[in-house]
Amino acid sequence: MIELLNPVISGWSNYYSTVVSQEAFSHQDYLIFQKLFAWAKHRHANKSWEWISRKYWQTIGGERWVFATRPEDKDPQTLRKHNATPIVRHIKVKGDASPFNGDFIYWSTRMGKHPEAPHRVSKLLKWQKGKCALCKLFFRDGDVMEIEHKIPRSQGGKDEYRNLQLLHRHCHDVKTALDVAAGGMHDKHQVTEEPSTLKGCAVVRTD
Repeated sequence: MIELLNPVISGWSNYYSTVVSQEAFSHQDYLIFQKLFAWAKHRHANKSWEWISRKYWQTIGGERWVFATRPEDKDPQTLRKHNATPIVRHIKVKGDASPFNGDFIYWSTRMGKHPEAPHRVSKLLKWQKGKCALCKLFFRDGDVMEIEHKIPRSQGGKDEYRNLQLLHRHCHDVKTALDVAAGGMHDKHQVTEEPSTLKGCAVVRTD
């Protein structure tokens, strides 16, 4: 039952996640609870509601009344809740922006993909909301960007998105120079804490 319900709940919640839906999500969770409890009561007509609640509902991570299989099961599963879906407001397309005007930075930041941009760059632009991970300034058309491993591969870092960040090339160079000045090894993928002096640095336009 959980395998059948979860895709439906996820799809419905994601569809309405861009509007004011939190109250509706909570109401849907309440209705599902009522229907599930009626189903369980019908299935175990001779059992008390305490027995039924212990069999089908659990407390997981401090959250009570979670419809789930037992933790000792081979493949434990939990029923997804509507209100677990974050509300993300739809942002209108700015001005006369078009996917065909060549502004891959804007569309990658908005959609996480663009036919003229490398896939990893587009994903990182969306996750970083269009900003350099070091200086926190927005990338602009013409800026040269570089992908850096937060934990260098030489130190066991993996080539996966959660270990990657997108930087301006000059921010990457400045960070590397600071690493060397601090006595670190010259490693293009080495990562350090963000220097406070760079938070207001200007973006260099590169052809």
